[in-house]
Amino acid sequence: MYIYLNGSIVHQSEASISPFDHGYLYGLGVFETFRTYHGHPFLLGNHLDRLRNGLAALNIKADIQEEQIRQVIRALLRKNKWEDAYCRLNVSGGPCEIGLQTAPYEKRTIILFQKELPPHRPLREKEGVILQLRRSTPEVEERLKSHHYLNNLAAKREIGPSPDKEGIFLTGDGYLCEGITSNMFWIKEGEIHTPSIETGLLNGITRQFILALAQHLQIPVREGLYRISELDTASEIFFTNSVQEIIPVNQVGNRVYPGGSGLYVRKLHEYYQKYVMYLYSIEDMKEGNHHATND
Repeated sequence: MYIYLNGSIVHQSEASISPFDHGYLYGLGVFETFRTYHGHPFLLGNHLDRLRNGLAALNIKADIQEEQIRQVIRALLRKNKWEDAYCRLNVSGGPCEIGLQTAPYEKRTIILFQKELPPHRPLREKEGVILQLRRSTPEVEERLKSHHYLNNLAAKREIGPSPDKEGIFLTGDGYLCEGITSNMFWIKEGEIHTPSIETGLLNGITRQFILALAQHLQIPVREGLYRISELDTASEIFFTNSVQEIIPVNQVGNRVYPGGSGLYVRKLHEYYQKYVMYLYSIEDMKEGNHHATND
């Protein structure tokens, strides 16, 4: 596999970073995961905006230009001879002196790598499992998509390796928060419900897209602080992330849900697919300014 590293495309066997990179020593780094559809990086603009916000919070100086990243994505797809891929764009503080640094990070490390994906992913149901481990609080004011992933890793170990289960984090106060690698939603009396950012969740790009899509479809949305008991009266539950899209839930505890046959899940999935090969940003959907591209 070929990857992009600090301005060059190299084979993974030839890639290396400094042992003094503060992304390695202290977790000073943020990343974005997204996927392509026939080569188009869906919602890339929103992912890069969030990445830039994370870099600013960590005081890492990096000039991340959308057009340049588009070109790198295309080049890697060609080099690896793939049509579509999972993409991970990773930016760390780069090599510095040992010790906690307060000055800006000027020698950042930028890596973009891919993993081949099939051109179409059908709806895949999962069981939701309430975790005993609570969600950690954000490192700064709002949760970053950062290298600090121990909380997620420990949660995955708690539920085991099955790809058919997703853990559901509660906050320290016992409110529903998010999945291990996803955001969560449920339907109740014709309305979409989802935990608010106040819970300390990661404000996922797909989460933001679903909220905008619901507004476009005139489906009422409620964000708030919710207890587990809220799920007992939900008619449908689903998770979201940028690679698996909409993930229907078929069971939480002893309660069974319709999964992929749910009315709202199917409707949202249908409309989701209408945009995946065109949109670079959620704002373009709101403005009705989407069209086919050559990516």
